[in-house]
Amino acid sequence: MIKVKDLRRSFGSVVAVDGISFEVEKGQVLGLLGPNGAGKSTAMRMITCFIKPDGGTASVCGHDILQDPLGVRRCLGYVPENVPAYNEMTVGGFLNFICDVRGIKGKNRKKALDRVVPMCSIESVYHQTIETLSKGYKRRVGLAQALIHDPEVLILDEPTDGLDPNQKHEVRRLISQMSQDKCIIVSTHILEEVDAVCSRTIIIARGKILVDSTPKALKEKHHAGLDEVFRKITKTKGN
Repeated sequence: MIKVKDLRRSFGSVVAVDGISFEVEKGQVLGLLGPNGAGKSTAMRMITCFIKPDGGTASVCGHDILQDPLGVRRCLGYVPENVPAYNEMTVGGFLNFICDVRGIKGKNRKKALDRVVPMCSIESVYHQTIETLSKGYKRRVGLAQALIHDPEVLILDEPTDGLDPNQKHEVRRLISQMSQDKCIIVSTHILEEVDAVCSRTIIIARGKILVDSTPKALKEKHHAGLDEVFRKITKTKGN
């Protein structure tokens, strides 16, 4: 569902993403790991058509990010690290605005809202303005807007950032449930999250892929937990 080929992006003299290639299929949850500045968010922003690559390309559900960016946006949901929202809007107003943007109308809109509001546990804040919400609730609203059109592909940048342990558990459970019929990329610094929800792991540093494996295989190969594996790989191969 996602195919990335030789994707590159620089910012001045800094090479953020250096010719990465990988594929993610339906039913997979790919954990994209790397230290700060590794290029994870830049790669996700290119795949979601927020910025253009300097070289290479990618496709989502058969839609090329350069040739058909609207087609890409229609079939994916994206939660960026800093969820963009209009602070003066209520949660309900914002989600209805997203429905307008997505062309979700009438009965389909009611079904979409009835599905995502309880799914993301935001019933209690539905009529509050976004500026009054905690960071955790803002993350949940960001997840709801990404799921409103029931996309085939989900790209989640730090999806549990700011959530308490119970909320993290619920989001991870939701990701696991959705993984059965969706293609999902999760970027996170929380390695226990990779263990909990990811069927595959890519470790990236300095814009390059260092490892493409599974959490289980990595732990068995290095005879260590993911934290130690991550440190070992990024320090020896990323420098």
